Amino acid sequence: MTADQLGRLLLGVAALLAVALVVLRAAGVTVGPRGTAPLTAVLRGGLQLAAVGLVLRGVLDHVPALAAAVLAVMLATAVWTASRRLAPLQGLRAARRAVAVACAAGAVVVLGVVFSLGVLPFSARYVVALGGTVLGGTMTSATLAGRHLLAGLLARREEVEGWLALGAPPRRAVLDVARAAVRESLVPVLDQTRTTGLVTLPGAFIGALLGGASPVQAARFQLIVLAGLICAGSVVAVLVTTLLGAPKVLPAPAEQR
Repeated sequence: MTADQLGRLLLGVAALLAVALVVLRAAGVTVGPRGTAPLTAVLRGGLQLAAVGLVLRGVLDHVPALAAAVLAVMLATAVWTASRRLAPLQGLRAARRAVAVACAAGAVVVLGVVFSLGVLPFSARYVVALGGTVLGGTMTSATLAGRHLLAGLLARREEVEGWLALGAPPRRAVLDVARAAVRESLVPVLDQTRTTGLVTLPGAFIGALLGGASPVQAARFQLIVLAGLICAGSVVAVLVTTLLGAPKVLPAPAEQR
């Protein structure tokens, strides 16, 4: 990247952040403790991307065996991020365990299917590219499924208590709420897939095109990614709601915690 390109990049990012902050402030919305969450998020993301780019360059070009370590770090970060959101369900330890199992299972299923069937070449480059994308999707699915489960338990508390009063086990009492949480968690990835090419051009597709791939090759990789995200999201949402969907004590509203 030339000095001119770097300067334009920084200018563009600063302009976009300025617009976001002005709009939020005009609406009276505070995101983060001091209203600077968008700024700190982009700064953190930029530093992380720069560091990861340097690491991945070495991994992909010189030490392919370290691809597993890179994916392990991604998985740990995804679990740590998502589990904090779900702690009110059964505590941080239970949430962390459930998210770890669900995210790992979702990623393993997708990578296992894709590479065992020879859909993509089994190389560090493809493992990291697909694995990183899928792990990001598992984190989102775990967060959405867990938060919808929590919201459902709070909104339908009387219904759940009614089931329990009739002698139903906790899992049966929460079953309808859990199923609704799974459905809601899949809405974003299903909408993204349905509108790909019409409303959005996903990053994997654009990145492949900019990297010199033909439109057909780019579309092929993107289709694998989208199918993988749906698969992983389904596995993760079902596992999270199953592992956290039989609470011994129903979560209390925020004002009572």
